[in-house]
This record gives sequence, structure tokens and C-alpha cells, in this order.
Amino acid sequence: MANNRLSKNFTEGNIARQLFFFMLPFMFSNALQVLYSTIDMIIVGKYVGTSGLSAVSQSSQIVNFATMVCLGFSNAGQVLISQALGAGKKKEMNNIIGTLFSSLMIFSVILSVIILIIRTWILDVMNIPVEAYDKAMEYLIICAAGLIFTAGYNMVSAVLRGMGDSKRPLLFIAIASVVNLVLDILFTGVFGWGVAGAAWATIIGQAVSFLFSIYYLYNNRIEFGFDFRKESFVINKKYLKLIGALGTPMAIQSGFINISMLFVNSMINGLGNVATATFGVGVRIDDIINKICMGIQYAAVPMISQNIGAKNVDRAKKVVYTAWIFAAIFTVICMILYIFFGKEMFMLFSDDSDVLGMSGEFISAILWMFPAFVIMRGSGAFIQGIGNVKLSMTLAILDGVALRIGLSWLFGIVLGWGFYGFVLGYGLAPYGFGIPSMIYFFSGVWKKRKVLADEL
Repeated sequence: MANNRLSKNFTEGNIARQLFFFMLPFMFSNALQVLYSTIDMIIVGKYVGTSGLSAVSQSSQIVNFATMVCLGFSNAGQVLISQALGAGKKKEMNNIIGTLFSSLMIFSVILSVIILIIRTWILDVMNIPVEAYDKAMEYLIICAAGLIFTAGYNMVSAVLRGMGDSKRPLLFIAIASVVNLVLDILFTGVFGWGVAGAAWATIIGQAVSFLFSIYYLYNNRIEFGFDFRKESFVINKKYLKLIGALGTPMAIQSGFINISMLFVNSMINGLGNVATATFGVGVRIDDIINKICMGIQYAAVPMISQNIGAKNVDRAKKVVYTAWIFAAIFTVICMILYIFFGKEMFMLFSDDSDVLGMSGEFISAILWMFPAFVIMRGSGAFIQGIGNVKLSMTLAILDGVALRIGLSWLFGIVLGWGFYGFVLGYGLAPYGFGIPSMIYFFSGVWKKRKVLADEL
């Protein structure tokens, strides 16, 4: 393989400087990615109303579940690529990338078909409010049919992250965001297609982004390190097994977290359309903050992986400490903005006085979540970077099932705290991942693990 100019060496140099400039494009990219789906909700809220807002927030949870499952396998490929680079095994990258491309495209099509087949059952289980049901079905059908483009974009971005490139993913999502914004206004606002217009805008934007990314990488295939020859897309059993071994727990992890959201949504849906819309808007705002902060973790994972692959353990630990510092600074700023301008944030999505009136309950409960996310950005990145996916999956199940569902049910129903209790349970759940992951990092038991790069 030719020298790969798109990849970066993180095994030497100033860690804080490298992480800072590496994470910035990821943070902007994640902000645009959330903006991409947030635009749907803002425009739908203005042109369709509360029922449309509820429909998009509910159906997008299902689409996000499918996306995160696919992302689990993409992230597995990212870890393998990063450790291969750190170990100097660049020749293996072509087969890893080709296997990831082919297997994930096939998987996304299968997942899309499954969702379309059981779509009625899913919406019935979620207890969608009657006035939002048909709109939610429209949105789900269109977005599920276009899942291959969503999975494709995330796959390309994960490969580039593994190689140490954070600028191209930003370029690709920027293209999708611009296309989505223009088509959202046109389809929903001008043509009056309602929720369906927002769904079509989303899928077309993702398709344009994915196809452009493939075109760009093909034209720069020497620098990219993948030759795009037909035989390179043949699935390699060895790397498929490694991707499956890593990706399955990651996919289960992502799936459980999103499934838990469906249960929490179902409980909140019992409170009526206003509560559903308020929670949908609040989760979207929280998602913006969380995803932007997650850019720090996205940057830390390949840096940790490269250094683990290079057997530079002390440097990998320093990346974790630096990630914690950056995450703490960002989170404090976001909490201050949330406290003083939270209601104004809700006003961007809805002018319903009932929704705005309930926003204060959401804000006061969700603020408990933020310290947990600070912890996860460092120790969560470490667990993913060393490839301990079984632990990551276990902690995700503790977060998503035992705590997110259990605490929401306890506070909201058993203790009778209603909407505030549901949101509080949702907000406290991430500590089930954050605290054990930090204990694991400081314990040092991970030093006994075999390095994945040795198996490539």
C-alpha cells in the first residue's frame, strides 16, 4: 500500500494539541449531524404542529436504533484500522476496509427490510398518540427505506476516523446538512408535504452525502489506502470474524440504549401528546449537546487505539486524562447555557405554550446527566480503544435496561413523580456506564488483555 497521507500518527507529539485539533472537526461534524435531524423537527414543528413534532421524535428513535446498530460494526472496523496503523500493519487495511464496506451494506439492507416488515408492530408497542400515528408511520417508512445511505455515510466516517482523518467527515456531513435544509424548506414548507417531506429531505441529503464521499475517496484512492478494485470488496473471512466479534457487542450496546429509549418514550406517551412533544424536543436538545461533546470521544478512540497498538500504554492513559479535561470544560459551558437559556432553546422547536410550560421540568431533571457524560468521554473512549467490547456492552445494558428503564419506571410510576420522574430516571442512567468504566480504567486490570493488532 502506498504511503497514506490521509492517516495521522498519534504515537508521538503533544497530546493536548493533537486531541484539541483532531476533536474540533468531529465536534463540528457531530453538531451538523444532529442539526441534520434537528432541522426536521424545527420545520415540522412550525409547519405541521405538535402532532408532527411528536411523530418525528418518535419515529426518529426507531431509525436511530437501526443507525446505531450499523454504527457498532463501523466502529469495530475503526478500532481495527487504528490498531493496525499503530502497529505499522498498513497492508492489512485494504482487506479490512473492503470487508467492512461489503458486509455493512448487506447488513443495512437486511435491517431495513426487517423494520419495514414489522413497522406496525413497532409503532403499536411504542404507544404512539393517535393524532401522531399516521405521520409517524410515514416518516418511519421513508427513513427505513433509505437506511443504506445512513449506514454508508457512518461507515465511511468511521474508517476515516480510524485513520486519523477528522476533516473529510465534516465535509461530507456539511453537504448532507445543506441539502437537507434546502429540501426541508421546499418539501415541507413550500410543497406542504408535511412529515413525509421532512423524511424525504433527510434521506436525499444522506444519499447525496454518501455518494459524494464514495466519489471523493475513489478519486483519492491512493491517499485513502483502498484501491476500490472489485476483488477488494470480496469479504475476507478472517476480518469479517474480527469485525463481527468486535461489532456485535458494540451493536448490542447501541441497540439496548435505543431500545430503552423506546420504553421510556412509551411510558411518557401515556401522559399525552404535550408530554411526548416536550420530551422529544428536550431529548433533541440534549442530543445536540451530547453529540458535540462526543466529538472528544471520537477523537480520543483512534489516538488510544494507535498507542495501544504501538504498545505505548502510558501515552494512551494520558489521552484519557486530556479527554476528561476537555469534556469537563465543554460540559460546564453547556450546563450554564441550559440553565439560563433552556426555555429559549425549546422555543426554537415549538411555540406551543403547553410544551414551553413543561420544558422547565425537563431541564431541571436532565441536568443530572451531564457529569456522567464527562466521565464517559474519557474512560468510555479507553474501553472502546483497547477493544474491550464485552465490558462496554455489559455497561451499556446496565445503563440502558437496568437503569434507564428501571429508574424511569421507579421515579415516574412507582413514586408518582410523573414527567419529572421519567426524565430524571433517563438522566441518571448513564452513571451506570460512567462510574464502572472509570473504576475499570484506574484498576489497571486491562493491562492483561491481548492487543488486537497482534491478531491482524
